[in-house]
Amino acid sequence: MASSSTLSTSFARKVNSVKCPYQADQQVKFLHLQAEIESLLLEVQSLKQQRSIAGLRESDPISGRNSN
Repeated sequence: MASSSTLSTSFARKVNSVKCPYQADQQVKFLHLQAEIESLLLEVQSLKQQRSIAGLRESDPISGRNSN
C-alpha cells in the first residue's frame, strides 16, 4: 500500500496537469499564436470595412463619381 505522502504527491501532479494542459513553453507559444490570430482578424475586418466604405463612395450618386 502506498504511503500518504506518495498519494498526496500523485494527487498534486494530477491536479497540476488538469489546471494547465500544456507545458509552460507550449502555453506561451499558444498564447502568442492566439494573439497574432486575433490581430490578423482585426486587420482583415478593418480592410473589409475600408473597402466597403470605398465602394459606397464610388457608387454614391451625390459624390458625382461613376462606378466605371
